[in-house]
Amino acid sequence: MKVTYDAEVDVLRILFSSRAIEESDEEKPGMILDYDEDGNIVGMEILNASTRIEQPKAVEYAVTG
Repeated sequence: MKVTYDAEVDVLRILFSSRAIEESDEEKPGMILDYDEDGNIVGMEILNASTRIEQPKAVEYAVTG
Protein backbone atom coordinates (compact mmCIF):
# COMPACT_ATOMS: atom_id res chain seq x y z
CA MET A 1 0.00 0.00 0.00
CA LYS A 2 1.24 3.47 -0.85
CA VAL A 3 -0.10 6.79 0.44
CA THR A 4 0.83 10.14 -1.12
CA TYR A 5 -0.37 13.68 -0.53
CA ASP A 6 0.21 16.39 -3.13
CA ALA A 7 -0.21 19.73 -1.35
CA GLU A 8 -0.07 21.73 -4.60
CA VAL A 9 -3.30 20.18 -5.88
CA ASP A 10 -4.57 19.11 -2.41
CA VAL A 11 -5.08 15.45 -3.35
CA LEU A 12 -4.55 12.45 -1.08
CA ARG A 13 -3.99 9.21 -3.00
CA ILE A 14 -4.00 5.70 -1.57
CA LEU A 15 -2.90 2.78 -3.74
CA PHE A 16 -3.88 -0.67 -2.51
CA SER A 17 -2.37 -2.60 -5.42
CA SER A 18 0.15 -2.16 -8.21
CA ARG A 19 -2.36 -3.49 -10.76
CA ALA A 20 -3.15 -1.22 -13.71
CA ILE A 21 -6.10 1.12 -13.31
CA GLU A 22 -8.74 0.26 -15.87
CA GLU A 23 -11.51 2.61 -14.74
CA SER A 24 -12.08 5.44 -12.27
CA ASP A 25 -15.39 6.59 -10.87
CA GLU A 26 -16.29 9.53 -8.64
CA GLU A 27 -18.46 7.63 -6.15
CA LYS A 28 -19.27 10.76 -4.16
CA PRO A 29 -18.19 14.34 -4.79
CA GLY A 30 -14.44 14.52 -4.19
CA MET A 31 -13.97 10.76 -3.72
CA ILE A 32 -12.59 8.86 -6.72
CA LEU A 33 -12.24 5.08 -6.68
CA ASP A 34 -9.88 3.33 -9.13
CA TYR A 35 -10.65 -0.18 -10.39
CA ASP A 36 -8.60 -2.86 -12.16
CA GLU A 37 -9.88 -4.85 -15.14
CA ASP A 38 -11.64 -7.32 -12.81
CA GLY A 39 -13.56 -4.58 -10.99
CA ASN A 40 -11.43 -4.69 -7.84
CA ILE A 41 -10.64 -1.41 -6.07
CA VAL A 42 -6.92 -0.71 -6.49
CA GLY A 43 -6.82 2.86 -5.24
CA MET A 44 -8.66 5.99 -4.26
CA GLU A 45 -8.17 9.72 -4.43
CA ILE A 46 -9.58 12.32 -2.08
CA LEU A 47 -9.87 15.73 -3.71
CA ASN A 48 -9.58 18.88 -1.59
CA ALA A 49 -8.08 16.64 1.07
CA SER A 50 -7.16 19.42 3.49
CA THR A 51 -10.85 20.28 3.88
CA ARG A 52 -11.90 16.63 4.42
CA ILE A 53 -9.09 15.17 6.53
CA GLU A 54 -7.70 16.57 9.78
CA GLN A 55 -4.02 16.09 8.90
CA PRO A 56 -3.52 15.02 5.26
CA LYS A 57 0.27 15.19 5.69
CA ALA A 58 0.28 12.67 8.57
CA VAL A 59 -0.20 8.90 8.30
CA GLU A 60 -0.76 6.53 11.17
CA TYR A 61 -0.34 2.84 10.40
CA ALA A 62 -1.00 -0.15 12.61
CA VAL A 63 -1.00 -3.90 12.16
CA THR A 64 -3.18 -5.89 14.52
CA GLY A 65 -3.74 -9.59 15.04
